[in-house]
Amino acid sequence: MAYKNKIYIAFDGDNDIRYYDLMLAWKAQNDDFNFYNAHDLHTASDSSKEESIKASLRDRFANSKMFILIIGEHTKYLTKFVKWEIETAIRLKLPIVAVNINKSRISDELCPPILKNQLAIFVPFEKKIVKLAINTWSENDKNYRKKGEISNFYYKGSVYKDLED
Repeated sequence: MAYKNKIYIAFDGDNDIRYYDLMLAWKAQNDDFNFYNAHDLHTASDSSKEESIKASLRDRFANSKMFILIIGEHTKYLTKFVKWEIETAIRLKLPIVAVNINKSRISDELCPPILKNQLAIFVPFEKKIVKLAINTWSENDKNYRKKGEISNFYYKGSVYKDLED
């Protein structure tokens, strides 16, 4: 059985990799922004066949306790891997942190449609709030699931708010 201590981060590899790299730089600064990265488990080559890439990604998911989606301008149009990654995170009931690189605090027009009406927290791409979500969203996700409250949330002050509020 895999030890689920990693965070799986999905993003548009063609357009948004710099944001993923920035998260790794925050982590490397050796301060309190720290997490175990599921991408450290395997490297999937772009020349690999789709099924071998997905097999590697499934192994990463098997070791993950949280799913972070970096949402950029083109993310909602990515159907080959990113949509599959979102579907997998939803199916596995992983806590989902949706990080908007446009600094939006809510689910907006750039959000992939599959993520609408799913249990997820939406945060802007800012170190402090991403760190807060990494440190606190799992427990909140668990509590919302117990209550059957499956919705998009955002962080406001010291509480999570349903986007419907």
